[in-house]
Amino acid sequence: MLVDLVETTAADGLRLDGVLLPAARDESDVRSPLAIDAVLVVHGTGSNFYGSRFLTAIAERVAKWGAAALVVNTRGHDQIGNALVRHADGFASSRTIGSAYEFVDEARLDIAAWLALLGERGYSRIAVIGHSLGAVKTIYTAAHDAMPGVVALVAVSPPRLSYTHLAASARGPGFLEEIAKAERFVADGKPETLLSIRFPIPYMITAESYLDKYGPAERYNLLKYLDRLTLPTLFTFGSQEVQQGIAFRDFPDELAKAEAAGAKLKTAVIAGGDHHYTGVQGALLDTIERWIRKTVVA
Repeated sequence: MLVDLVETTAADGLRLDGVLLPAARDESDVRSPLAIDAVLVVHGTGSNFYGSRFLTAIAERVAKWGAAALVVNTRGHDQIGNALVRHADGFASSRTIGSAYEFVDEARLDIAAWLALLGERGYSRIAVIGHSLGAVKTIYTAAHDAMPGVVALVAVSPPRLSYTHLAASARGPGFLEEIAKAERFVADGKPETLLSIRFPIPYMITAESYLDKYGPAERYNLLKYLDRLTLPTLFTFGSQEVQQGIAFRDFPDELAKAEAAGAKLKTAVIAGGDHHYTGVQGALLDTIERWIRKTVVA
């Protein structure tokens, strides 16, 4: 399949890259079209638009829905990298980016830029599918900003970024040690010190970025924002990750309570699914497709 490599510039001048897969043209490849014409696909922690088989599987299914798929980088792509920043005075500079350095709130700029690109290309009925931290970014953005052209949100396996929840878990003492270490570096005026953390996942991250994501402020605890969601929203989880992953445990139950209380969302748990839905990606995508068909009308 021919694809279009694309780029956009966020409001703060940061250049971002992605790939646009067109809708399938052969009628034999297209199922009954959905009431969307494009899907924006947002990666998780340290991932990117070109190296994830999972995101590719999503994009290929989207094409069979008769919609285009835009798989994109946010400034949190890969672990550490450099990006071009274009300045208003015409000059350019580089900036260190990646999952080790990102602040999740800035993803709002990235998502806005990609939605603007889709709008410029004539797409007006857009679904956003975010995976893992990309799902957190999707829901957090929807709770704070208008999302022009977006008619549905799908949050695939968003972690529960709750300091209170993680601290109360079986691995809470180790988590609190990580937090205390990050706080010491920030207090000492060394916020960009890279730490090798182990919880909730092992990776390199700066002290200030770790506190941004997992600190006591609970800035990205999605349970705080469910009442702000005005778009139809589907949350999905794999049954294995809910059973085994501390950041996912009890999250579907909490979302179900919010749904019962009137929140504009649905929750689905895919039997046998791990964080990347190994062996059950078809079941996940079937679930998303059925939900879109039922929920989004032309």
